[in-house]
Amino acid sequence: MVVLSLFAEVVSNDKPLLVRYEGQFYVPLWKDYPEKTFGGDFATPADYLDPFIKQRITSGGNWAVYPPNAYGPKTLNYFATSPNPAAPSRENVFGSDDRGRDLLAQLIYGFRVSVLFGLALTVIGVVLGVITGAIQGFFGGKTDLAFQRFIEIWGSMPELYLLIIFSAIFAPSVSLLLILLSLFGWMGLSDYVRAEFLRNRQMDYVRAARALGVGNMRLMTRHILPNSMTPVVTFLPFRMSAAILALTSLDFLGLGVPPGTPSLGELLNQGKANIDAWWISLSTFAVLTVTLLLLTFMGDALRDALDPRKDSA
Repeated sequence: MVVLSLFAEVVSNDKPLLVRYEGQFYVPLWKDYPEKTFGGDFATPADYLDPFIKQRITSGGNWAVYPPNAYGPKTLNYFATSPNPAAPSRENVFGSDDRGRDLLAQLIYGFRVSVLFGLALTVIGVVLGVITGAIQGFFGGKTDLAFQRFIEIWGSMPELYLLIIFSAIFAPSVSLLLILLSLFGWMGLSDYVRAEFLRNRQMDYVRAARALGVGNMRLMTRHILPNSMTPVVTFLPFRMSAAILALTSLDFLGLGVPPGTPSLGELLNQGKANIDAWWISLSTFAVLTVTLLLLTFMGDALRDALDPRKDSA
């Protein structure tokens, strides 16, 4: 699903992948061509869903290769025969939303945004969580105490209120949302890494390395960290699931990605506003359910694979 979404432009787009017109080859997917190129009257970019343009590039020895789904995330179906939101049909396999955009294209591109956002948020949270947890667990004492008090104060801050305030001050963007959520997403993992470092720093191999004169940084990165990564790897899929749910929830509330960006949360909000258009809520809910279930299964498999008790059994 992730690989498919990464090539979303090839799978779902309102531009042909390749056009052969009057002996010349064109690649509309990578370059915009004016309508005059294909026998039109205007110098504006060609609308390849226009029946006139489509007839020009597919007749008289000309041909065009369209994607499997001939709609992009922002394509409006001006030639739909039913009012929007339109039910599933041959034109729109999953139907259309209340603006006339193809629902399948929205799901493909919205899934890609959610997965890439969740992956970025997970990576940032893991890096910050491992660094802070390692420092607390390795040094302990006053350092650990100071970090714990800071985490208690920082964790008590109202995250949702901060998001509302910043969304009112700054223009909404994916980068801003990523930064704000990253400020709070590292604390949960930090506790697990801290506990692993507190346990492993008392092991004989660490004491032996310290007796041989190994420095603190080398002890942390070379000896303790590789033996403390089990909870980090195990919780990766679950953290990514939480990140995807967070983005979907914020988009549902209108505090997420900028307007016009494909979003699963926006589709859920449209489904709430258009109860009769059952295909919007049902398809979006199905995509979210399958995604989160697969991530949960991956987390369970990683936990079982890294469980030392199974090896001893």
